[in-house]
Amino acid sequence: MSTHRTRSWSRRMAAGALAISAMAAITGISACSSSAPASSSTSSATGQHMTASDFSTAMKKPGTIVLDVRTPTEYASGHLPQAQNIDIEAADFATRIAALDKKATYAVYCHSGNRSGVAMQQMAAANFSNVYDLAGGIGAWQSMGGPMVMGGP
Repeated sequence: MSTHRTRSWSRRMAAGALAISAMAAITGISACSSSAPASSSTSSATGQHMTASDFSTAMKKPGTIVLDVRTPTEYASGHLPQAQNIDIEAADFATRIAALDKKATYAVYCHSGNRSGVAMQQMAAANFSNVYDLAGGIGAWQSMGGPMVMGGP
């Protein structure tokens, strides 16, 4: 009888721990996401992650500057049309970003969305007012069938 109670108690404890872990994961995800869903808008508020479709629409707005923050080798292997390459891993990244117009609108992307997210945070910290990135990076862009350009600067 005590073995049955122990198993039952163990199962309840495991279920409770799983529920707490799931709640923590959900809370963490919502804390990291923007207040608006990625596909809800094509506005260019700093810190917004956009789907490939929304990114495509938003980057076509007049005056938008497309930044590829991958390495020059990655950039040369294929990039979005009109994209400028500023490697976030380069020693002069902060200096090159600081030289940009802080009031312009920037569409930032990388391979998977990680580096562009970091670049977007750094740009927001440097008082850029209109920056968004491509959620899922160039992989999401290619999956959508977005146009690509080969070669370097």
